[in-house]
Amino acid sequence: MEGLKNHLILASSSPQRFSLLVEAGFELEVRVPEVDESILVGESAESLVERLAVGKLDAVINDGECGVAADTVVAINEKILGKPGSPEIAFEMLQTLSGETHAVITGVSLSGPKGRRSLVVSTQVRWRELSEEEIITYIKSGEPLDKAGGYGIQGSGKDFVVSFEGSFDNIVGLPVKEVISLLSELGCSCSK
Repeated sequence: MEGLKNHLILASSSPQRFSLLVEAGFELEVRVPEVDESILVGESAESLVERLAVGKLDAVINDGECGVAADTVVAINEKILGKPGSPEIAFEMLQTLSGETHAVITGVSLSGPKGRRSLVVSTQVRWRELSEEEIITYIKSGEPLDKAGGYGIQGSGKDFVVSFEGSFDNIVGLPVKEVISLLSELGCSCSK
């Protein structure tokens, strides 16, 4: 069993989460859950991401297995921004974030031999003002379409960020330090 001690199931197709966990020393098995990600009426960003993370974990990870599931959104002025899905929606999102401070909120659900836990981590991110031309150029790169809030801080989106307060990894898509700590409490670990 010693060889499996850093084996972790990732309930996500996110390349960002995969990379963060590999860098942290985990050997990953990916299981992609199918979960309805619709926002419930009156649901807060924190409630949404935690509910979706728990749903994703429950969909593909059995009790006792070491696993992690997550969901990330961007929230600004009580508005929840998920993945834009189209250039037009990406444009609206990026215009909304321009010159403002927003929260990147990730819900994480974890499983291990000692049970299941979930948490929500929020990071505040401040952007500079963007020109319409910058937004259009960024959208043409294709980077915004599959990322919460329409940008990736690990890519060209970093050029828009003036400052952030909290976990950088959370902005990428998974608060790694918090995940490793909770996995350890649940009886899972990495060898790095």
